[in-house]
Order: sequence, then C-alpha cells, then structure tokens
Amino acid sequence: MSVGRVALRSLAVAATALALTGCISLFPKADPSGLYRFGTVAPAATSALVEKSFGVFKTPTVFTRAAMGDRLLTFTNGEAAYIAGARWVSPAIVLFDEAAARAFEAESSPARLVTRGETGKAAMALRLEVRAFETDYVDGPKAAPEVLVEIRAVMTRNGDRALLGDKVFQTRVKASDNRVGAIVQAYDQANSKTLADIITWVGAAGAKLPAA
Repeated sequence: MSVGRVALRSLAVAATALALTGCISLFPKADPSGLYRFGTVAPAATSALVEKSFGVFKTPTVFTRAAMGDRLLTFTNGEAAYIAGARWVSPAIVLFDEAAARAFEAESSPARLVTRGETGKAAMALRLEVRAFETDYVDGPKAAPEVLVEIRAVMTRNGDRALLGDKVFQTRVKASDNRVGAIVQAYDQANSKTLADIITWVGAAGAKLPAA
C-alpha cells in the first residue's frame, strides 16, 4: 500500500478531544467507481406488522467532524487518514440520517419519527451523537480493516424533558478484504446493526410510557 502525505485542514473530532494536525491518504484496492453509499442494508424481515404506537422526535444528529463529510476516515496505529479516490455520494451525516429514518420505518419498530411540526405528538425526544464512524486498520495497513460505528443515544420524555435513557452503542465489523467495496459493505453492516440496537432500546422504553 502506497502512502502519500496530504494536508488536513480544520479537523477536530467532536466529543473525543482529538486534535489532528496532518493526515495521510490510504490506497486500498480500488473498485471501478469512486462514489459509494451506506444505509442500504434492509431491516430484518418480520412475520407480523407492528403498530406504530408512539412518536419520537429525533433532534439534529451530532457527528464527529472528521467523518461527517464525504471522505472515508481511517486510523492506523493512531494515525488518521482518508481513503484516496473514494467518496460517499453525500456527506456521511446525510446518509446516516436517511438510514436512521428508514430503520424507524421498519415493521419491527413500534416507534415512528415525527417531524418538527409534529413535536406535540411525540412521546419522547431522541438525540444521536455519532462518536466514531471510521475504518480501523488494527492488523496493519495491508490487512483487511475493521469498521467501527459508535453512537451515544439520549432519550428524554417530551414535555418535562425527564431523562429516559443514556447509552452508548458500539459495533465493529471486519471487512472481508482491504478493498473499498468490502469496506463500504462493512460500514453498511455496522451502521445497520447499531441503529437496530438503538431502535430496539427506544421501543422498550416507549412501551413503558403511559398511553397518550
């Protein structure tokens, strides 16, 4: 794997106090296209429909600044890098919000997201803080990496803003190869699993709330 030095400007990782002053570009095996997306993994099939029994207002997502754009962030032995020649089709924060909306629409979730104009119909508010969204070369720069997705989720009751839950969810998925396409598939799987865990947690909390 060849490595070239590039400048990294205005990079601060939110909520981790990690300051990066430089960055390298990694060159895993490239696929023909340089534009990729995640959030395409379909929810697990269910045998019966689940009625949407309560509303959830999701506040604006907080995303680690280093990974919120259209570049794929990596770490090798603590050194930050972006994968050269690969971009998300939209900023990662946009793709993440789209994936979260689709996950809440799944039949297995009793919760439904409400719009800002419907906040009065929401039983709770949900804040998602994406703390890590990265490719980790834990076995060296030539080996297949792991994708890490870590999200802090905070639930508050609508109205009095009482805290209902505060939990960190983390998923690691090892890519099948050091190839951009395989890395993107790992992102898809890790993000889908983390969102599914969060929605299950939200659903359990919502079931305990009094009926509106």
